[in-house]
Amino acid sequence: MELLLFILFALLLAGICWYITRKRKKEQAALPSLDQGSDRLITIVIDSLMDQPLQKAIKDGNAPALKFLMEKGQYFPNVVSAYPTMSMTIDTTLLTGTYPDQHRIPGLVWYDTKSNRLISYGSARKEIMMLGIKNVLNNALDELNNKHISSEVATIHEELDRENYKSASINALVYRGSESRQLIPPKLLTTFNFTPPVIHTKGTSLFSFGALSQLNPHNRFSHFWQSFGFNDKFSVDELIYLMKQHSLPKFTIAYLPNNDKSVHKKGPRNINGIKKADHELQRILDTFESWEEALRSSKWVIMGDSGHAPIGNQPENLIDLPSLLQEYRIPKLASHVKKDAQIVLGLNERMAYVYVLDPSIQSASVVDKLKEDERIGFVAWREGEEIKAASSEQPKTLSFRKGQKYKDTYEQMWDMEGEPGVLDVTINDKQQLEYGKYPDPFSRLMAAFYSHDGDFLIVDAKPGYEFVVEGSPTHKGGASHGSLHEADSLIPMIVTGTDTRPVYMRIVDLKKWFIQLLSS
Repeated sequence: MELLLFILFALLLAGICWYITRKRKKEQAALPSLDQGSDRLITIVIDSLMDQPLQKAIKDGNAPALKFLMEKGQYFPNVVSAYPTMSMTIDTTLLTGTYPDQHRIPGLVWYDTKSNRLISYGSARKEIMMLGIKNVLNNALDELNNKHISSEVATIHEELDRENYKSASINALVYRGSESRQLIPPKLLTTFNFTPPVIHTKGTSLFSFGALSQLNPHNRFSHFWQSFGFNDKFSVDELIYLMKQHSLPKFTIAYLPNNDKSVHKKGPRNINGIKKADHELQRILDTFESWEEALRSSKWVIMGDSGHAPIGNQPENLIDLPSLLQEYRIPKLASHVKKDAQIVLGLNERMAYVYVLDPSIQSASVVDKLKEDERIGFVAWREGEEIKAASSEQPKTLSFRKGQKYKDTYEQMWDMEGEPGVLDVTINDKQQLEYGKYPDPFSRLMAAFYSHDGDFLIVDAKPGYEFVVEGSPTHKGGASHGSLHEADSLIPMIVTGTDTRPVYMRIVDLKKWFIQLLSS
């Protein structure tokens, strides 16, 4: 009996050893090799990655992959994002190399004068319900990439297509390319007629968009309780799949969205999201024979998209815009705006568009009501070619326009009158503009005013505060973004495989630099 048990145990042990050996051989055979060349670029965007929590995570030993990449490459802690500092605008700026005055995506929420609709690409659950699930999904899944992004600009995917280079987009909400692609929404959405069974779109050569279009047929992270695939693990599995299939194209961009949720809920100092994102980066690097081999195989860019400002946990930390403008008729959130509406609000968390629809209302009177609120950093409006801005902290108004009198850090030329302190601008002894707490303010603010049609103001909150209406997302006690302020606007970037850098440290300048990297 003992001999029989010994034989069975030996057979079982031999079987386990055979299985492990076979598995290792299969994994070794699937490892990416150097024959793919190092002229590829892999860009990984970690949503809401910021310098200070990143540095803390590394110091505490919670981010070994990010530490490795930083030590082996270049680190730029203060890259300037787009404005409003909301994902749709930022992502489109990254891919097109233009600000919203050219690519025409004004923010996450904006008012379309032609269709008389409030456009939202999806935010808080209640906001989506009030605007209509079908409308929001149509905006995000169809109109954003196929209609709203200007046809006058080209994404990096489209430019690479022209040169017969393939590119990959993994879980990027903005992805427009030249290839005809299909999105297949989950049955849960099609059953209730929230979406059509098939959505035709223009995407990349290798295209992944959550459960709606996945590359890896065995990806296990696309269920509805996993946000239909819009999560870090799904993105990383898709990227690893391309690596193991030896299918990495010239350019790949992959989004890791989870950190944003953690920061929104727990504040900008929280590093839990970074720890989890780093674990996923380790999985990517472990796909190679060594982490050094991963760096030899491709150039890598790891970056954030926007920062966050903390939001206080008191009621006054939420700026109720309808209450400040209560004498005007402001409709509740709805896709189609009522004809008798005098003012419509397009909230982008810590920034808001205030649309004046009633011609009898003087914009100056609205400005006066808003600028006196000490929670608001500034109110801005457009008069002809001039942009004007005012705040409760400055007695005078600032006016600026494109001109010839002053040069700024980015070699942009401006004319300026009034009080530059409204936007924390100073003039040095060489008569050049220097920017303070609002990075690249003139260019980014002007681009927002030329991003879409309509008569509107822009209000921008100080750190600690965000704008709210009924149904909009709130982050009291957590963090939020959207504003022009440096807390929302500065993001870190790690680069390996090159000693070059962008001409300027702005997201708007990265596309041109990416193409240079791919051409070198």
